[in-house]
Amino acid sequence: MTTQEALFKYTLRLGDNGLIQGQRLSEWCSRGPILEEDLAITNLALDNIGRAQAFLKYAGEVEGKQKTEDDLAFKRGEREFYNLLMTELPIGDFAYTVAKQVLISAYEYFLYTELSNSTDEIIAGISQKAIKEVRYHLAHAKDWSERLGNGTEESKARLQKAYDELWSYTGEFFETTEEEKVLAPSKVAATTKNFEAKWNDMINEIFTISSITPPTAGWMQSGSQNGIHTEHLGHLLSEMQYLQRAYPDAKW
Repeated sequence: MTTQEALFKYTLRLGDNGLIQGQRLSEWCSRGPILEEDLAITNLALDNIGRAQAFLKYAGEVEGKQKTEDDLAFKRGEREFYNLLMTELPIGDFAYTVAKQVLISAYEYFLYTELSNSTDEIIAGISQKAIKEVRYHLAHAKDWSERLGNGTEESKARLQKAYDELWSYTGEFFETTEEEKVLAPSKVAATTKNFEAKWNDMINEIFTISSITPPTAGWMQSGSQNGIHTEHLGHLLSEMQYLQRAYPDAKW
């Protein structure tokens, strides 16, 4: 894998994470449990999609084939996406979305903190903006986790069930990808193993204040770094890419 190929795939992965997570969160629009949360989750979705746009635009420039961020978002097939598997999982109930946001936002907090010092100026610049948003995403999810975990018997049970079901997808956060091997030595990419322990400490602290029993999983889900996904991504893309597929290259 050349440095250019590694940088292209790395920026695609960063963009895909934001794009797919943003698409999932947008499904809460008009469906939030209260109006304030409806607006909050919609804004989380917009933050993710804005970050995706920036990374995918850069990915197109790195590839050098005159592809725009829209081309990369709407004209790739399922096996050409590299987002983390957790991002593509259905939103479930509100507790499930909260648990997803806790796990993903904690990971992104450490990821974008490290990438803010990337030797690639564009990645560093996008990450410096992203970390400001991620801090809010994490605080928002942490607050709701604490409220649900210490709320009613039902809210706690739903939150516990969500963490238990999602836990097997967290191992993928810290897999060393081929592009990381190429880019991390020059400090372009983050070395995720460097902050795995910090992430675990943060998550365990959130479990404690949320009265949640830490989940266990003997086997972890994997595959996204090779374009292998759950059955959910294809359905998501069929909806997200519908307009482009129906009216290729349409202009407003």
